[in-house]
Amino acid sequence: MARPILIELILFLTPFALYALFLWATRANIMDPESWPLSRIVSLAIVALVLVVGSFVYFAHFSGAPPGSTYIPAHVDESGKFVPGTTR
Repeated sequence: MARPILIELILFLTPFALYALFLWATRANIMDPESWPLSRIVSLAIVALVLVVGSFVYFAHFSGAPPGSTYIPAHVDESGKFVPGTTR
């Protein structure tokens, strides 16, 4: 559960980090309040939320097992061999 939360947190912070990197590259003062106007923060937050919602849609629709499939967990068969988990 920690990995998906970390992924979403990184996706949310990415636009802010890229903007801070842009400010650093242009030799602007990163900590100056004039470098972070409210309109810029709002636009970065909107981009961040679009990234997060897009990742939710991607993971919900394009990852995991196909609909109607059955997961068979890993087990040891009759001959003593380890059989990894599969989806049927």
